[in-house]
Amino acid sequence: MENTITWQQFTAVDLRVGTIVQAEPFPEARKPAYKLWIDLGELGIKKSSAQITKRYTVESLLGQQVICVTNFPPKQVGPLMSEVLVTGFEDEDGNIVLSQPQAKVPNGKRLI
Repeated sequence: MENTITWQQFTAVDLRVGTIVQAEPFPEARKPAYKLWIDLGELGIKKSSAQITKRYTVESLLGQQVICVTNFPPKQVGPLMSEVLVTGFEDEDGNIVLSQPQAKVPNGKRLI
């Protein structure tokens, strides 16, 4: 196999589920994006910037569960301090499709 990793390396990435509780347009971002506030259970509500404006509206994001990387260092994105990375996949046009659990799970649960 190419580029294999150990279980320890995989578990070093803290991937957790959270629910989007607030979403706003982010006009200050260089590329079209939204500001998101995500309830990650025991980790609290964390902010993120996500370039997902092609496939999602602000209204459609509220209540959606997403999978986030929670242990990257915070990153300044314009006036927003992004605290987590919301994960997704590029579709055939290069637009992001959010990574989401198939069924509702408790906020803050780790991906295993």
